Amino acid sequence: MKKQLAFYAAACVLVAGCGFSQGGHSGSGVSGKSGNGKAETEEALSELRDFPEVAVPSVYDGNSPEAREYVLQHYWDGFFKGEGATTPDAVLGVSNDKLEQALANYIQILDVLKLQSTPDEPAPFRQACGSVKHMFSQLEKRQLADTSSKAYLRFTEMVSKYLYDPNSPLRDEDFYLPFVEGMAASPCTRDDMRNAYRYEASQCRKNGFGQTAPNFNYKDKNGNRGSLHGISADYTMLFFSNPGCTSCKEIIDDINARGFVRPMISDKRLAIVNIYIDEEVQKWREYLPNYPKEWINGYDYTFSLRDAGGYDIRAIPSLYLLDSKKRVLMKDAPTARVLNYLETIYNQ
Repeated sequence: MKKQLAFYAAACVLVAGCGFSQGGHSGSGVSGKSGNGKAETEEALSELRDFPEVAVPSVYDGNSPEAREYVLQHYWDGFFKGEGATTPDAVLGVSNDKLEQALANYIQILDVLKLQSTPDEPAPFRQACGSVKHMFSQLEKRQLADTSSKAYLRFTEMVSKYLYDPNSPLRDEDFYLPFVEGMAASPCTRDDMRNAYRYEASQCRKNGFGQTAPNFNYKDKNGNRGSLHGISADYTMLFFSNPGCTSCKEIIDDINARGFVRPMISDKRLAIVNIYIDEEVQKWREYLPNYPKEWINGYDYTFSLRDAGGYDIRAIPSLYLLDSKKRVLMKDAPTARVLNYLETIYNQ
């Protein structure tokens, strides 16, 4: 007799319907044969299967580390071992919608493990990264068994879309790293895409979980200088923003709406460091009244953040969360993930 893992089921509920509209990378994968028209497509659609759920042996307690390890090790087994066509609407017989939902559920499980980790106790995080590496090896093995299949191309596009796209609500470069490292080295990857994946991997390695964020200097509206590492707080929210940016304003509103933020700042448990990295400083000065006064609002007068490459700021806005030693807990993270984490800390 078998049972589903408790935290796995909870994760599925959390991310139901979390898909977003965005095209993924278009270059990975080996070339394959095209379909044979409408009849083949209809036949493939009639043979669609559900995504195989993981059933944990009853010998494991549903929330035990052993059960968690079992799920991470076997989450993708039934999918990659199963049979089914890869078409524009499905991968290995599983429809795009069902596969994307399964991928979203999986990423949520990874995120739960990361939230259980600290830079001093990173074992759950490393376990999650190992699971991603294993997932890629299963994909690669399946592709090498049938080099005409489009499964590698389609699945790598989907993973890139969810873990690396700046618009994804589930993006996480720490978990994309073992996957993109696999793509960069795999014989299944087109040679003309290999350097692109190597570059993505090099960017994902910057400021990973547990690394100390690079120090930088800034000036405030009065010309006073400060530095990131000179700020004393249990947690530092690093916010890269632009004046007049609609998405930045939405993040400001989301932060202001959380009642725990101001008390945490007052108690020096939290510092919010809002930094402008571009050249139009006068425009930044004019926009300053829109920023909360209890935040540290400054601009990078050296332009090192933009030009030196210590931070991979792929898009504005971008949020980081650092611990008291300025070690990275979250890099370019969705606002809700950062705020929910801090609210949990506040309520403890």
